[in-house]
Amino acid sequence: MFMRKLASLLLLLVFVVYESMAGGYQVRLQGQKQTGIGLIGTPFAFGASSIFYNPGSLSFMKDNYSFSGGISPIFSNAIFRASNSDYTATTDNPTGTPFYFYGAGKVIDEMTIGIGVYTPFGSSVSWDPNWMGRYLIQDISLQTIFIQPTVSYKLNDKVGIGAGLTIATGSVELSRALPSPVNGHFNMEGNTVALGFNAGVYFNPIEPLKIGVDYRSKMTMKIDNGNTAFTEIPQSLVDYFPASGNFSADLPLPANLDAGIAYDFSDKFTLAAEMNLVFWSAYDSLIIDFKENNERLADARSPREYKNSLILRLGGEYRISDKLTARAGVYYDPTPTNEKYFSPETVSLNTIAFTFGLSFMPVEGLSIDLSYLQLEGMEDDRSYEPDNFSGTYKARTFIPGIGVSYNF
Repeated sequence: MFMRKLASLLLLLVFVVYESMAGGYQVRLQGQKQTGIGLIGTPFAFGASSIFYNPGSLSFMKDNYSFSGGISPIFSNAIFRASNSDYTATTDNPTGTPFYFYGAGKVIDEMTIGIGVYTPFGSSVSWDPNWMGRYLIQDISLQTIFIQPTVSYKLNDKVGIGAGLTIATGSVELSRALPSPVNGHFNMEGNTVALGFNAGVYFNPIEPLKIGVDYRSKMTMKIDNGNTAFTEIPQSLVDYFPASGNFSADLPLPANLDAGIAYDFSDKFTLAAEMNLVFWSAYDSLIIDFKENNERLADARSPREYKNSLILRLGGEYRISDKLTARAGVYYDPTPTNEKYFSPETVSLNTIAFTFGLSFMPVEGLSIDLSYLQLEGMEDDRSYEPDNFSGTYKARTFIPGIGVSYNF
């Protein structure tokens, strides 16, 4: 029984990486204009932020140079209510701070190059150290930074293509309590680097109609020589659970396929829709390898059996004046998790989200962009069968954002 619990502990590391990607917090907060319009980006040419949303539209930026930066603090909490009990627990999560910065310039009229630095996923979850699920999780934190050099080429006045190399760096730290007979504490942390790509096509067949398709590749986040630490271990068991050790794990991040369409009904009003297909079926099982094994500390393998998820988005933009533009959007994000293996590291529920945005252009070329995103995780009964842990979960997230872009 204890070995099974320990195996579950190791799997938490990988679980939070995936959960922060989609079905939990898919941190597509890589441009305030796009966030305000429902996190829709593929059918728009908003300048340098296209490096993330659709490299194919980057070559359609109107100016010779484009720069954009912003930050979106995440305020989130989740509530757990135990099955057949009045017991409840609430997270006390630290504020997340995803950010982005892009710069792009035209080499020739048809070719644009640029670079983006952004944080496409990350998560910090903190439960009370003594809560009912402390043997599953107490605290977990994931931080990532992506760097993406990009090239975009306009084939003609209607079609643009683009691609970028994605260099990802990340770190994760996790802690939880250990059940009897150990009654100690466990911490693990690791760092990794991975490579992937982002490629897109932008199509403007007639003036009011824009179509975009973007593909972000699957990436394998390979952790080598991650650190483990067992503390407060009884003296009789310290040989089995050392104060320091190492582990390795391969963490495949699923590919994403996005397709969107936008139509200008007038000079002032644009309506857009987008679908995001996340290939979660790649997340079938996990293998965690301890560098040093013994009769109580063995490598772990566990199924996850995720399913692909399809996120549907709808948004609109209204240009109030030459200096002020308003945006709004809504989308539905279904959880990809298997109902037999639902864990509270990141509470991933079927989610409805609402977005709002506002851009103010005080002078030519300068835009101050504000956004607001609210996610409502729909209340649901979930369980983690390996530990016979079940209850009702509900989650809520508020994400204001501010950014500045300058084109000349």
